[in-house]
Amino acid sequence: MVAGVVALGALLAGCGGGVEVSPSRTDGALPAAERRACERLVDDLPDAVGDQPREEVSGNPLAAAWGDPPVVLRCGVGSPADFTPLSTCQEINGVLWFVPEGQITDQGADVVATSMGSLPRVEVAVPAALRPPQGILTDLSDALRAQGRTPDPDEPCS
Repeated sequence: MVAGVVALGALLAGCGGGVEVSPSRTDGALPAAERRACERLVDDLPDAVGDQPREEVSGNPLAAAWGDPPVVLRCGVGSPADFTPLSTCQEINGVLWFVPEGQITDQGADVVATSMGSLPRVEVAVPAALRPPQGILTDLSDALRAQGRTPDPDEPCS
């Protein structure tokens, strides 16, 4: 589904209509405190990540995008379906990121990294053309860390 968001976003970005991003969760599913934290985060995100400039976004007020093909961030997402208590996360500048193993080993795959261990949870889709994602995730980790997020003891990483 996220790859579809990125592909659709790339198509729309090329047409000058901005990047269309699907909602982070269904209406009403995001607690009010997380929604407010996401709104602050999106407002404070950088004008560029890596060397990709920020793009206009529609369809999700809790989202941001950079570049073409776009890097897409959605704030307030749930846990990834393939995340388990035994999953390994990568720490980048104080933020834990979960990336499914298949995306790590397949260098031709898009990367969908999800912040873990704190709320609100953020999902970042990085197109394969912009791999490796570390520089992008470093820029975004700095922005997330500056928000003073709430610890999430229910989603530990090993």
